[in-house]
Amino acid sequence: MREGIEQLEADIAGLRALITELRPAALDQLGVDAAIRALAERMARSGLDVDVSVELAWEQRRAAERHPPELETAVYRTVQEALTNAAKHGRAGRAVVEVIDDDEDGQVDVADLERRLASGPAPARLVAITHVPTQGGLVNPAAGIGRATRAAGVPYLLDACQSAGQLPLDISELGCDMLSATGRKYLRGPRGTGFLYVSGQLAESLEPPFLDLWAATWTGPGTFEIQPGARRFETWEGNVAAKIGLGVAVGYALDIGLPDIEARVGQLAASLRVELAALPGVTVHDRGRRRCGIVTFTVDGTGAATIARQLSAAGINVSVSRAASAQFDLPPRGLGELVRASVHYYNTEEELDRLCRVVRALG
Repeated sequence: MREGIEQLEADIAGLRALITELRPAALDQLGVDAAIRALAERMARSGLDVDVSVELAWEQRRAAERHPPELETAVYRTVQEALTNAAKHGRAGRAVVEVIDDDEDGQVDVADLERRLASGPAPARLVAITHVPTQGGLVNPAAGIGRATRAAGVPYLLDACQSAGQLPLDISELGCDMLSATGRKYLRGPRGTGFLYVSGQLAESLEPPFLDLWAATWTGPGTFEIQPGARRFETWEGNVAAKIGLGVAVGYALDIGLPDIEARVGQLAASLRVELAALPGVTVHDRGRRRCGIVTFTVDGTGAATIARQLSAAGINVSVSRAASAQFDLPPRGLGELVRASVHYYNTEEELDRLCRVVRALG
Protein backbone atom coordinates (compact mmCIF):
# COMPACT_ATOMS: atom_id res chain seq x y z
CA MET A 1 0.00 0.00 0.00
CA ARG A 2 2.80 2.44 0.99
CA GLU A 3 4.65 1.77 -2.28
CA GLY A 4 1.48 2.43 -4.25
CA ILE A 5 0.91 5.72 -2.47
CA GLU A 6 4.49 6.78 -3.03
CA GLN A 7 4.21 5.96 -6.74
CA LEU A 8 0.98 7.94 -7.00
CA GLU A 9 2.57 10.93 -5.28
CA ALA A 10 5.54 10.70 -7.66
CA ASP A 11 3.21 10.62 -10.67
CA ILE A 12 1.33 13.67 -9.40
CA ALA A 13 4.59 15.52 -8.82
CA GLY A 14 5.71 14.67 -12.34
CA LEU A 15 2.43 15.92 -13.81
CA ARG A 16 2.74 19.16 -11.85
CA ALA A 17 6.28 19.61 -13.11
CA LEU A 18 5.15 19.04 -16.72
CA ILE A 19 2.34 21.55 -16.38
CA THR A 20 4.71 24.07 -14.86
CA GLU A 21 7.16 23.59 -17.74
CA LEU A 22 4.36 24.50 -20.15
CA ARG A 23 3.60 27.59 -18.10
CA PRO A 24 3.42 30.80 -20.21
CA ALA A 25 5.79 33.55 -19.12
CA ALA A 26 2.84 35.93 -18.81
CA LEU A 27 1.64 34.04 -15.75
CA ASP A 28 4.87 34.68 -13.87
CA GLN A 29 4.92 38.29 -14.93
CA LEU A 30 1.27 39.20 -14.42
CA GLY A 31 -0.56 36.48 -12.48
CA VAL A 32 -3.43 34.44 -13.82
CA ASP A 33 -6.13 37.15 -13.69
CA ALA A 34 -4.06 39.79 -15.47
CA ALA A 35 -2.59 37.27 -17.93
CA ILE A 36 -6.06 36.13 -19.02
CA ARG A 37 -7.21 39.73 -19.39
CA ALA A 38 -4.15 40.49 -21.51
CA LEU A 39 -4.95 37.43 -23.64
CA ALA A 40 -8.53 38.65 -24.09
CA GLU A 41 -7.31 42.10 -25.12
CA ARG A 42 -5.07 40.56 -27.79
CA MET A 43 -7.97 38.51 -29.12
CA ALA A 44 -10.16 41.62 -29.13
CA ARG A 45 -7.65 43.43 -31.30
CA SER A 46 -8.03 40.61 -33.83
CA GLY A 47 -11.76 41.37 -34.07
CA LEU A 48 -13.22 39.00 -31.45
CA ASP A 49 -15.62 40.65 -29.00
CA VAL A 50 -14.48 39.27 -25.62
CA ASP A 51 -15.78 39.92 -22.11
CA VAL A 52 -13.77 38.08 -19.44
CA SER A 53 -14.53 37.61 -15.76
CA VAL A 54 -12.06 35.52 -13.73
CA GLU A 55 -12.92 34.07 -10.31
CA LEU A 56 -10.68 31.46 -8.73
CA ALA A 57 -11.45 30.20 -5.24
CA TRP A 58 -8.79 28.04 -3.61
CA GLU A 59 -9.79 27.06 -0.08
CA GLN A 60 -9.47 30.18 2.07
CA ARG A 61 -6.51 31.61 0.15
CA ARG A 62 -6.26 35.38 0.38
CA ALA A 63 -6.65 37.30 -2.87
CA ALA A 64 -3.11 38.67 -2.55
CA GLU A 65 -1.58 35.18 -2.69
CA ARG A 66 -0.80 33.29 -5.88
CA HIS A 67 -2.52 30.07 -6.82
CA PRO A 68 -0.51 26.88 -7.39
CA PRO A 69 1.31 27.12 -10.73
CA GLU A 70 -0.31 23.98 -12.15
CA LEU A 71 -3.78 25.41 -11.47
CA GLU A 72 -2.95 28.78 -13.03
CA THR A 73 -1.43 27.10 -16.10
CA ALA A 74 -4.41 24.77 -16.62
CA VAL A 75 -6.89 27.65 -16.31
CA TYR A 76 -4.90 29.88 -18.66
CA ARG A 77 -4.49 27.15 -21.30
CA THR A 78 -8.22 26.29 -21.13
CA VAL A 79 -9.24 29.93 -21.67
CA GLN A 80 -6.65 30.31 -24.42
CA GLU A 81 -7.99 27.27 -26.31
CA ALA A 82 -11.60 28.41 -25.90
CA LEU A 83 -10.84 31.90 -27.23
CA THR A 84 -8.79 30.49 -30.11
CA ASN A 85 -11.66 28.21 -31.13
CA ALA A 86 -14.14 31.08 -30.83
CA ALA A 87 -11.96 33.26 -33.04
CA LYS A 88 -11.54 30.50 -35.60
CA HIS A 89 -15.27 29.82 -35.90
CA GLY A 90 -16.18 33.48 -35.54
CA ARG A 91 -14.17 34.32 -38.64
CA ALA A 92 -15.89 31.57 -40.61
CA GLY A 93 -18.39 34.11 -41.91
CA ARG A 94 -22.09 33.86 -42.65
CA ALA A 95 -23.58 30.76 -44.22
CA VAL A 96 -25.91 31.29 -47.18
CA VAL A 97 -28.46 28.58 -47.96
CA GLU A 98 -29.73 28.28 -51.52
CA VAL A 99 -32.79 26.16 -52.30
CA ILE A 100 -32.50 24.20 -55.54
CA ASP A 101 -35.48 24.37 -57.88
CA ASP A 102 -37.82 21.45 -58.57
CA ASP A 103 -38.26 20.12 -62.08
CA GLU A 104 -41.62 19.46 -63.74
CA ASP A 105 -41.94 16.17 -61.80
CA GLY A 106 -41.38 17.80 -58.42
CA GLN A 107 -37.95 16.29 -57.82
CA VAL A 108 -34.65 18.15 -57.44
CA ASP A 109 -33.75 19.82 -60.73
CA VAL A 110 -30.23 18.52 -61.41
CA ALA A 111 -29.75 21.02 -64.23
CA ASP A 112 -30.51 23.89 -61.84
CA LEU A 113 -28.03 22.45 -59.34
CA GLU A 114 -25.34 22.29 -62.03
CA ARG A 115 -26.00 25.93 -62.97
CA ARG A 116 -25.69 27.04 -59.34
CA LEU A 117 -22.48 25.08 -58.81
CA ALA A 118 -20.97 26.61 -61.94
CA SER A 119 -22.07 30.22 -61.53
CA GLY A 120 -22.79 30.90 -57.87
CA PRO A 121 -21.58 34.13 -56.23
CA ALA A 122 -19.19 32.07 -54.07
CA PRO A 123 -17.94 28.48 -54.23
CA ALA A 124 -20.44 26.06 -52.72
CA ARG A 125 -19.27 24.40 -49.51
CA LEU A 126 -21.91 21.64 -49.31
CA VAL A 127 -24.86 20.17 -51.19
CA ALA A 128 -27.39 18.61 -48.78
CA ILE A 129 -30.26 16.58 -50.25
CA THR A 130 -33.13 14.57 -48.79
CA HIS A 131 -33.34 11.28 -50.69
CA VAL A 132 -37.02 10.70 -49.89
CA PRO A 133 -38.99 13.57 -48.30
CA THR A 134 -41.16 12.92 -45.28
CA GLN A 135 -44.31 14.27 -47.00
CA GLY A 136 -44.50 12.15 -50.14
CA GLY A 137 -43.41 9.14 -52.14
CA LEU A 138 -41.01 11.04 -54.38
CA VAL A 139 -37.45 9.70 -54.71
CA ASN A 140 -34.93 12.39 -55.58
CA PRO A 141 -32.33 11.62 -58.32
CA ALA A 142 -29.52 11.07 -55.82
CA ALA A 143 -27.10 9.49 -58.29
CA GLY A 144 -27.49 12.36 -60.76
CA ILE A 145 -26.85 14.83 -57.96
CA GLY A 146 -23.76 12.84 -57.01
CA ARG A 147 -22.37 13.12 -60.54
CA ALA A 148 -22.93 16.89 -60.48
CA THR A 149 -21.26 17.41 -57.11
CA ARG A 150 -18.26 15.25 -57.99
CA ALA A 151 -17.74 17.17 -61.21
CA ALA A 152 -17.81 20.41 -59.20
CA GLY A 153 -15.67 19.05 -56.35
CA VAL A 154 -18.28 19.92 -53.70
CA PRO A 155 -19.05 17.63 -50.71
CA TYR A 156 -22.46 15.95 -50.90
CA LEU A 157 -24.58 14.95 -47.89
CA LEU A 158 -27.51 12.61 -48.52
CA ASP A 159 -30.26 12.24 -45.91
CA ALA A 160 -31.45 8.63 -46.31
CA CYS A 161 -33.75 8.66 -43.29
CA GLN A 162 -36.82 7.59 -45.27
CA SER A 163 -35.05 5.47 -47.89
CA ALA A 164 -32.84 3.19 -45.75
CA GLY A 165 -34.64 -0.12 -45.54
CA GLN A 166 -36.87 0.28 -48.60
CA LEU A 167 -34.36 1.24 -51.32
CA PRO A 168 -30.87 -0.09 -52.15
CA LEU A 169 -28.18 2.36 -51.01
CA ASP A 170 -24.91 1.92 -52.90
CA ILE A 171 -22.48 4.70 -51.97
CA SER A 172 -20.39 4.24 -55.12
CA GLU A 173 -23.52 4.58 -57.28
CA LEU A 174 -25.06 7.45 -55.31
CA GLY A 175 -21.81 9.41 -55.33
CA CYS A 176 -22.37 10.97 -51.91
CA ASP A 177 -19.57 11.86 -49.50
CA MET A 178 -21.82 11.56 -46.45
CA LEU A 179 -25.01 9.59 -45.80
CA SER A 180 -27.13 9.67 -42.66
CA ALA A 181 -30.08 7.46 -41.73
CA THR A 182 -32.25 6.44 -38.82
CA GLY A 183 -32.96 2.89 -37.72
CA ARG A 184 -36.60 3.21 -36.72
CA LYS A 185 -38.30 3.73 -40.08
CA TYR A 186 -38.18 1.27 -42.99
CA LEU A 187 -35.34 -0.67 -41.37
CA ARG A 188 -37.70 -1.29 -38.41
CA GLY A 189 -34.87 -0.99 -35.90
CA PRO A 190 -35.03 0.51 -32.39
CA ARG A 191 -35.92 4.16 -31.93
CA GLY A 192 -32.91 6.29 -31.07
CA THR A 193 -30.55 4.45 -33.41
CA GLY A 194 -29.06 5.46 -36.72
CA PHE A 195 -25.85 5.50 -38.68
CA LEU A 196 -23.60 7.94 -40.51
CA TYR A 197 -21.28 7.25 -43.42
CA VAL A 198 -18.48 9.72 -44.18
CA SER A 199 -15.88 9.07 -46.84
CA GLY A 200 -12.42 8.46 -45.42
CA GLN A 201 -10.88 11.44 -47.18
CA LEU A 202 -13.56 13.87 -45.96
CA ALA A 203 -13.75 12.49 -42.41
CA GLU A 204 -10.20 13.59 -41.64
CA SER A 205 -11.08 17.21 -42.45
CA LEU A 206 -14.21 17.40 -40.29
CA GLU A 207 -14.13 18.43 -36.64
CA PRO A 208 -17.17 17.21 -34.65
CA PRO A 209 -18.94 19.84 -32.51
CA PHE A 210 -18.64 17.64 -29.40
CA LEU A 211 -15.69 15.55 -28.31
CA ASP A 212 -15.10 13.13 -25.44
CA LEU A 213 -12.50 10.51 -24.55
CA TRP A 214 -13.95 8.13 -27.14
CA ALA A 215 -13.86 10.57 -30.05
CA ALA A 216 -10.48 12.03 -29.10
CA THR A 217 -7.37 11.16 -27.10
CA TRP A 218 -6.16 13.45 -24.33
CA THR A 219 -2.50 13.70 -25.28
CA GLY A 220 -1.39 16.26 -22.69
CA PRO A 221 -2.70 18.70 -20.08
CA GLY A 222 -3.62 21.22 -22.76
CA THR A 223 -3.77 19.12 -25.92
CA PHE A 224 -5.92 16.45 -27.54
CA GLU A 225 -5.95 14.49 -30.76
CA ILE A 226 -9.15 13.66 -32.63
CA GLN A 227 -9.55 10.01 -33.55
CA PRO A 228 -9.02 9.14 -37.21
CA GLY A 229 -11.94 7.91 -39.29
CA ALA A 230 -15.56 7.57 -38.25
CA ARG A 231 -14.92 7.07 -34.55
CA ARG A 232 -14.48 10.83 -34.16
CA PHE A 233 -18.26 11.17 -34.68
CA GLU A 234 -19.15 8.71 -31.89
CA THR A 235 -19.54 9.33 -28.17
CA TRP A 236 -18.52 7.25 -25.17
CA GLU A 237 -22.05 6.69 -23.89
CA GLY A 238 -24.43 4.67 -26.03
CA ASN A 239 -27.28 2.19 -25.85
CA VAL A 240 -25.55 -1.10 -26.58
CA ALA A 241 -28.78 -3.10 -26.74
CA ALA A 242 -30.30 -0.66 -29.23
CA LYS A 243 -27.18 -0.81 -31.40
CA ILE A 244 -27.38 -4.58 -31.44
CA GLY A 245 -31.04 -4.27 -32.42
CA LEU A 246 -30.11 -1.97 -35.28
CA GLY A 247 -27.53 -4.47 -36.49
CA VAL A 248 -30.12 -7.27 -36.43
CA ALA A 249 -32.61 -5.10 -38.35
CA VAL A 250 -30.01 -4.29 -41.01
CA GLY A 251 -29.08 -7.97 -41.29
CA TYR A 252 -32.76 -8.91 -41.65
CA ALA A 253 -33.22 -6.47 -44.54
CA LEU A 254 -30.04 -7.63 -46.26
CA ASP A 255 -31.10 -11.26 -45.95
CA ILE A 256 -34.37 -10.50 -47.74
CA GLY A 257 -32.58 -8.32 -50.25
CA LEU A 258 -33.13 -4.60 -50.86
CA PRO A 259 -33.96 -5.00 -54.57
CA ASP A 260 -36.75 -7.46 -53.64
CA ILE A 261 -37.95 -5.15 -50.86
CA GLU A 262 -38.06 -2.17 -53.24
CA ALA A 263 -40.00 -4.16 -55.83
CA ARG A 264 -42.60 -5.41 -53.32
CA VAL A 265 -42.99 -2.05 -51.57
CA GLY A 266 -43.21 -0.19 -54.87
CA GLN A 267 -45.89 -2.52 -56.20
CA LEU A 268 -48.03 -2.19 -53.07
CA ALA A 269 -47.68 1.61 -53.01
CA ALA A 270 -48.59 1.92 -56.69
CA SER A 271 -51.72 -0.21 -56.13
CA LEU A 272 -52.74 1.90 -53.13
CA ARG A 273 -52.37 5.13 -55.10
CA VAL A 274 -54.62 3.77 -57.86
CA GLU A 275 -57.28 2.61 -55.37
CA LEU A 276 -57.26 5.88 -53.42
CA ALA A 277 -57.38 8.05 -56.53
CA ALA A 278 -60.52 6.21 -57.64
CA LEU A 279 -62.40 7.20 -54.46
CA PRO A 280 -64.72 10.25 -54.58
CA GLY A 281 -63.18 13.32 -52.95
CA VAL A 282 -59.75 11.73 -52.47
CA THR A 283 -56.61 13.29 -53.95
CA VAL A 284 -53.24 11.54 -54.00
CA HIS A 285 -50.39 14.04 -53.71
CA ASP A 286 -47.23 12.02 -54.42
CA ARG A 287 -44.95 13.55 -57.03
CA GLY A 288 -41.72 12.42 -58.67
CA ARG A 289 -40.57 10.41 -61.63
CA ARG A 290 -39.55 7.57 -59.31
CA ARG A 291 -41.67 6.77 -56.26
CA CYS A 292 -41.37 4.63 -53.16
CA GLY A 293 -43.53 3.20 -50.39
CA ILE A 294 -44.82 6.47 -48.92
CA VAL A 295 -48.34 7.33 -50.09
CA THR A 296 -49.93 10.70 -49.20
CA PHE A 297 -53.48 11.84 -49.76
CA THR A 298 -56.28 14.15 -48.62
CA VAL A 299 -60.05 13.81 -48.45
CA ASP A 300 -62.23 16.78 -49.33
CA GLY A 301 -63.91 18.24 -46.26
CA THR A 302 -62.08 16.05 -43.74
CA GLY A 303 -58.84 16.98 -41.99
CA ALA A 304 -55.85 14.68 -42.12
CA ALA A 305 -55.76 14.29 -38.34
CA THR A 306 -59.42 13.22 -38.31
CA ILE A 307 -58.77 10.65 -41.03
CA ALA A 308 -55.78 9.30 -39.10
CA ARG A 309 -57.89 8.89 -35.95
CA GLN A 310 -60.64 7.06 -37.84
CA LEU A 311 -58.14 4.73 -39.46
CA SER A 312 -56.47 4.10 -36.10
CA ALA A 313 -59.84 3.16 -34.61
CA ALA A 314 -60.11 0.57 -37.40
CA GLY A 315 -56.67 -0.83 -36.57
CA ILE A 316 -54.87 0.88 -39.45
CA ASN A 317 -51.74 2.88 -38.68
CA VAL A 318 -51.02 6.03 -40.68
CA SER A 319 -49.41 9.35 -39.78
CA VAL A 320 -49.92 13.01 -40.67
CA SER A 321 -47.36 15.08 -42.58
CA ARG A 322 -47.68 18.81 -41.84
CA ALA A 323 -46.39 21.97 -43.45
CA ALA A 324 -44.10 22.55 -40.46
CA SER A 325 -41.99 19.65 -41.75
CA ALA A 326 -42.11 20.66 -45.41
CA GLN A 327 -42.05 24.44 -45.69
CA PHE A 328 -40.52 24.44 -49.18
CA ASP A 329 -43.08 21.98 -50.55
CA LEU A 330 -46.53 21.89 -48.96
CA PRO A 331 -47.34 25.64 -48.54
CA PRO A 332 -46.40 26.49 -52.17
CA ARG A 333 -48.82 23.76 -53.26
CA GLY A 334 -51.55 25.14 -51.00
CA LEU A 335 -51.38 22.13 -48.67
CA GLY A 336 -51.40 22.26 -44.87
CA GLU A 337 -51.37 18.58 -43.95
CA LEU A 338 -51.56 15.16 -45.60
CA VAL A 339 -52.41 11.65 -44.52
CA ARG A 340 -49.33 9.49 -44.93
CA ALA A 341 -49.60 5.72 -45.39
CA SER A 342 -46.21 3.97 -45.43
CA VAL A 343 -46.61 0.49 -46.88
CA HIS A 344 -44.00 -2.21 -46.31
CA TYR A 345 -43.30 -5.61 -47.81
CA TYR A 346 -45.22 -7.41 -45.06
CA ASN A 347 -48.47 -5.59 -45.88
CA THR A 348 -51.08 -7.42 -47.93
CA GLU A 349 -53.44 -6.40 -50.70
CA GLU A 350 -56.37 -7.10 -48.37
CA GLU A 351 -55.01 -4.59 -45.88
CA LEU A 352 -54.83 -1.94 -48.58
CA ASP A 353 -58.42 -2.69 -49.56
CA ARG A 354 -59.49 -2.30 -45.92
CA LEU A 355 -57.80 1.10 -45.68
CA CYS A 356 -59.63 2.25 -48.80
CA ARG A 357 -62.97 1.04 -47.45
CA VAL A 358 -62.53 3.12 -44.30
CA VAL A 359 -61.53 6.18 -46.33
CA ARG A 360 -64.53 5.68 -48.63
CA ALA A 361 -66.84 5.65 -45.61
CA LEU A 362 -65.41 8.97 -44.44
CA GLY A 363 -66.34 10.58 -47.75
